Amino acid sequence: MDEILKQLGGLVLGSVPTIVLFLLLVIAYRYLVHGPLKKTLAERREHTVGAMEKAQAAIAAAEAKSLEYETSLRTARGAIFQARELRLQKWQAERDAALATARLASQNRVQIARRQIEQSAGQARLQVELSTDQLAEQVLRAVLPAPVATPESSR
Repeated sequence: MDEILKQLGGLVLGSVPTIVLFLLLVIAYRYLVHGPLKKTLAERREHTVGAMEKAQAAIAAAEAKSLEYETSLRTARGAIFQARELRLQKWQAERDAALATARLASQNRVQIARRQIEQSAGQARLQVELSTDQLAEQVLRAVLPAPVATPESSR
């Protein structure tokens, strides 16, 4: 057993430089590779997360701007519709006024025309009444033969 212990002691003693070299290599790896790599990965993650947060903030800002534009668009449409409605009401009022004026003018012309017709009819009646006696005599002369002169009628 002593021999096994001696062999083991020799192996351990021979492996000390390898163990020391291995520990130095692990420590060097920690400081030279693992630390900077971890730092770089953290920065990359920070940039990625930061970019995602910036993107989310940009999306939120775009949605807010879109909502603002939609609101202003609705307001502008409402103003346009109100202006259009006012214009239509104005045109309708103007049309109604023009129709009322035209109606009054046509009623006045109709009344004037009725008066003229009544005057013409009255004048025609007067002429007919005045000429009825003359027409009756002409009809009688034309229908009846000429009267024979009697001695009594010449008296």
